[in-house]
Amino acid sequence: MERQGPDHDGSLVGTLLEGRYRVGPVLARGGMSTVYRGTDARLERPVAIKVMAPRFAADPLFLQRFEREARAAARLHHPGIVAVHDQGVDSSPTGDSVFLVMELVDGGTLRDLLRQRGPLPVSLALSVADMVLSALAAAHWEGLVHRDIKPENVLIGPGGVVKVADFGLVRAVAEASSSTGDVILGTVAYLSPEQVATGAADARSDVYATGVMLFEMLTGAPPYTGETALSVAYHHVNDDMPAPSTAGAAVPAPLDDLIVRATRRDPDARPPDAAAFLRELQSVRTDLGIGRVPVPVPAVPAELTGATMARAPESGPQVTRTMARTEIAAGAPVSQRDPYLRERARNRRAFIAWMVIVLMLASAVGVGAWWLGSGRWTVVPNLMGLQREAVAGALSSADLKADLTDDHSDTVPGDTVVRSDPAPGQRALRGSDITVVISLGHPVVPDLAVGSTPEEAQRAVQQADLSPRLDPDAAKFDDTVPAGAVIGLQPPSGAMLTVGAPVTVVLSKGPAPTTVPDVRGLPQAAAVSALARAGLIAQVQRQFDDQIAGGHAIGTDPKAGTGAARGTNVILLVSTASVVPPVVGLSVAQARQVLADAGLNSTVSQSLGGFGFLGGFSDRVISQSPEAGHPVRPGATVALSTL
Repeated sequence: MERQGPDHDGSLVGTLLEGRYRVGPVLARGGMSTVYRGTDARLERPVAIKVMAPRFAADPLFLQRFEREARAAARLHHPGIVAVHDQGVDSSPTGDSVFLVMELVDGGTLRDLLRQRGPLPVSLALSVADMVLSALAAAHWEGLVHRDIKPENVLIGPGGVVKVADFGLVRAVAEASSSTGDVILGTVAYLSPEQVATGAADARSDVYATGVMLFEMLTGAPPYTGETALSVAYHHVNDDMPAPSTAGAAVPAPLDDLIVRATRRDPDARPPDAAAFLRELQSVRTDLGIGRVPVPVPAVPAELTGATMARAPESGPQVTRTMARTEIAAGAPVSQRDPYLRERARNRRAFIAWMVIVLMLASAVGVGAWWLGSGRWTVVPNLMGLQREAVAGALSSADLKADLTDDHSDTVPGDTVVRSDPAPGQRALRGSDITVVISLGHPVVPDLAVGSTPEEAQRAVQQADLSPRLDPDAAKFDDTVPAGAVIGLQPPSGAMLTVGAPVTVVLSKGPAPTTVPDVRGLPQAAAVSALARAGLIAQVQRQFDDQIAGGHAIGTDPKAGTGAARGTNVILLVSTASVVPPVVGLSVAQARQVLADAGLNSTVSQSLGGFGFLGGFSDRVISQSPEAGHPVRPGATVALSTL
């Protein structure tokens, strides 16, 4: 750490953490950390630097969990989540500094907005809640739980952008603070009953805290207040949270009901995660015709603007703090409860008395009103994990019908419920159909007929919830499948894959290329057979050749040795030449007949004349031209010589 001298109160202002992050002025202080405006010297960008309290730097368990939670938070990429850029431990002679580098958000917090405006209009409160739940839904999808949702951790930046800060920090501190689970760490005004009672926290705990925060936005104050954190925590564990309308807020009944359900003490009675809460909130908004409104940026001093807007010193239920779980007992005496609880008990007795009177006067109308109002509605049961055959019965018990549809899933076994629409916990009209998606298990590469078109193959792969891919480099030669048609799929049919996995459609390039063989001099039949063995089709053309005997191959077009595609037509040239037969020694008459049979003409001349002593030899052929075996054109004349 390069130090240029600490400021007057001993902070890190002016230092350079790990040779990269220049520490600027203090933005906020709290019991666990101090937030500074800073600069990333390497990237030259403004950042917010959260430096944990010195007591944490010496705790190896905290350092290990701090790094784990920081890495998990850094994986979250959502416009509504304050980005985590880096984390580290800077060592110096004066001690170690554990720090977190975050996105700098210039603006204020939801706490600032509530201080300046008091209760927010329903449209504005819903606009803030929408963006908070959208950010939490992204975190819950990644398996991360915030554990400390409160107005101080909801930032409002330029343009009214709403961002959630400090993912994972409470868990890192809580796990390092106690190995027995007897320490509660969080902001008791927003802690869920299970966090107070057992320390357990999941997505439903964030739903509870968001519901409390929505109550505060609509009413101007959290549902439970008290002089001590103990009294507030006691309320969360032992009391059902009231509806915002009971605190004087003008809240529509459907929104009132949703906030009450989101803050039920039983986690199973709440929406299962932020995504489900967001869907229900948006449905209420649509039904009530409430449009979105811009979120105003609260005015705060420039020195208090940053990624975490909590201000110190503060105390009470709205500050993240540690508290022994043994302080909270279900049977705590009334003397330990604050005046609010006693006042609430008196109000409750008065409320019950009035309700008895109203119910007696309205009993005749009650049943009809019940049916026309909530009586027509039922709640969709949780079907997750049920087998296909059990779905109809589970829905029937809630006066609902099943509309089953199948879909592949990488995580849910076959014939098991994946999800329902509406989701579990949402309202539905009695007797209505609930769409229930049943898992088909992992998708399987489909069986495809050889010779199918690429379009048919792509449709079959898409219908199997896989991604078809055409790769020219994967095409193969095939003697039977036409070029451009499908040979098969890769991976092959029957292979088990994950949803959306790529499957290559293998196309045929047609028959493999071949070479024209040399058939010169072969008889025509033998030449045709040789071309057929090479995958070529012979088309015979005849012409005279004075070197090749008739009926024998002269050659081919294209020439021998030329490459050609299988099935190509090749011209086979066959000689029409006649071969001169041997006639020397035959009588002239015999010779002329033999030549005529060969399609040749003949002329006779005497080499010697008037030698009668030669007797019978004078009628014999003594020579011929052209000689025997010489190819000649059909009808050519052969000259015969006699004595």
